Amino acid sequence: MKPETLAVHAGAEPDPTGALAPPLHFATTFRHGPGGEREAGYEYLREGGPTLTRLESALAALEQGQRGLAFASGMGSVSALLGALPNGSEILIPEDVYHGVRVFAAEFLPAQGISARAVPFEDLDAVRAACTSATRLIWAETPSNPGLRVADLAGLAAIARQHRAFLAVDNTFATPVLQNPIALGAHVVMHSTTKYIGGHSDVLGGALVFAEADTLWEQVLHRRHVLGAVPSPFNAWLTLRGLRSLPARMEWHCRNARLVAEFLVGRPEVAAVHYPGLASHPGHAIASRQMRGGYGGMVSFEARGGREAALAIAGRLQLFTNATSLGGCESLVEHRASVEGPAGRSPPALLRLSVGLEHPDDLIADLAQALA
Repeated sequence: MKPETLAVHAGAEPDPTGALAPPLHFATTFRHGPGGEREAGYEYLREGGPTLTRLESALAALEQGQRGLAFASGMGSVSALLGALPNGSEILIPEDVYHGVRVFAAEFLPAQGISARAVPFEDLDAVRAACTSATRLIWAETPSNPGLRVADLAGLAAIARQHRAFLAVDNTFATPVLQNPIALGAHVVMHSTTKYIGGHSDVLGGALVFAEADTLWEQVLHRRHVLGAVPSPFNAWLTLRGLRSLPARMEWHCRNARLVAEFLVGRPEVAAVHYPGLASHPGHAIASRQMRGGYGGMVSFEARGGREAALAIAGRLQLFTNATSLGGCESLVEHRASVEGPAGRSPPALLRLSVGLEHPDDLIADLAQALA
């Protein structure tokens, strides 16, 4: 089935009552037999529950994987996966990567005996050269956050297989509507479901989808069970509801982002525009090959005049709200360097735009008055 159909029907099996809307099961514990026999397949919510199962099966179907695991947050899913690697492991992360992943890699992984190195993932030769006998996982983002760089997922998958490592891909920006890393050879796909999948800026969550129900999946499942990073049933239900309209929303996000990016190109106040849908983007050809139906709703640009010019533009915007996060119906702007703080790596002149579902003419008019 096509993604649009899967989004509507996956995890939406009719309730015994005949209700079409998936039921919300608040229960934290489930009846079992005197010997622990699970009469309905569940025991305790930290291990799983009916609403979580519906969400996980839907995400697995959309990402073309065998198993999905829902988490309380995107970083909860990241820490569960990376923390499941054995002591002495090395991971490779992109130079342009979500700040939370960089902080986790620098401040928490060393205590677990795991090291991380940043590599320019746009250069497959650099990734290949960086791999060692200790490399256990390659962590990719494409498009990346916040620089919108593009990595060749099939190429990275080939390198991972050659070195007997896993390829994990943060697919938050692209969503399963636009890109399926597992179909390109990835072992695991991660989502901050807080973003486009939830889609309404009102639910926190994360997810991992595994290509196979293998040992890695079992280890991460065990970590989630023991450490308890599961979403509440209500959050899982809200996320599943958001998933239903994801393809329709992504069509508008992509259209609006493309128009915004095209407007920004050539403006004298703008030094650079980062959007893989632009033919001038260095990763445009790869993005066109591995994405479908659009290039996402995220645009970043660098103001001519540096940090102060970027802050002035952000301060004059009216429809674009200065706020963290992305993927909601409303358009947001964020000066990433300020939010990341002294340890951040984002360019001081960069503004990240989460282009929402407003009319593109209004968004462009807001940018025009802020740039003037």
